[in-house]
Amino acid sequence: MSPPINVAVHGAAGRMGQSILRLLGDCDDLSVVAVMVRPGSSLDGIAVSVAQSALLHASSLDDDLHPQVLIDFSNAAAFDGALALAVKRRIAFISGTTGLDARQRDALDRAAAIIPVLWSANFSLGVAVLARLVAQAAKALPGWDCEIAESHHSGKKDAPSGTAIALGREAAAARGQDFDRVAQLSGSGNDAPRMVGEIGFAVTRGGDIVGEHTVLFATRGERIELTHRATDRDIFARGAIEATRWIAGRDVGRYTVSDVVAGSSA
Repeated sequence: MSPPINVAVHGAAGRMGQSILRLLGDCDDLSVVAVMVRPGSSLDGIAVSVAQSALLHASSLDDDLHPQVLIDFSNAAAFDGALALAVKRRIAFISGTTGLDARQRDALDRAAAIIPVLWSANFSLGVAVLARLVAQAAKALPGWDCEIAESHHSGKKDAPSGTAIALGREAAAARGQDFDRVAQLSGSGNDAPRMVGEIGFAVTRGGDIVGEHTVLFATRGERIELTHRATDRDIFARGAIEATRWIAGRDVGRYTVSDVVAGSSA
């Protein structure tokens, strides 16, 4: 039997970090060696139990710890430090942190020349399949209108969601379009009729909706709707854990959840 994969979790104080730690406690093939929080966090130095092992929340990674994978679910402000740590220590990097700017996205590409990197706005394996279907439909139906609608709980801050934008990028790329030119984001103040080739976004925030995304392709007399609905937040944590298993030991490079799905079904 192979030894367990050593894992560090960055952003452990957040909702996703806590879900991942809880589920990792049931994984015999994965071992949590570091539970990381932002500097100044009230949890820094506080004990946490993971799989019957007592660890301390920490804002840095001890030199004597050697995780093979760093899982990051923090925020855009803390992301840079997590990625820099992974590069410095040559640790495979998995991140679901959203709200990244162009500089941070470029940093992921540069890091991928040094370590294995997998970033996604959504770690649901079902959403990864949805993204593939969206790309196929967009390419096959280049003249059809494309609209993306997403719904989340009332406390979600970014709008449209990172997943909705990622789906829009898939559609645009499949059609050879520049996403930033064709995207009409909700709340942009543009009330003009939709131009041919543009991708529209609609946002709903309410209650405790975990996450719903629908990509609509429409033309005269017919339409296709591709929808994914999440009813349990643990699907994202389970996807990140599956990605952790998959990326450990991989060559350097930039990977996606679609690669994980393809590898799992091979």
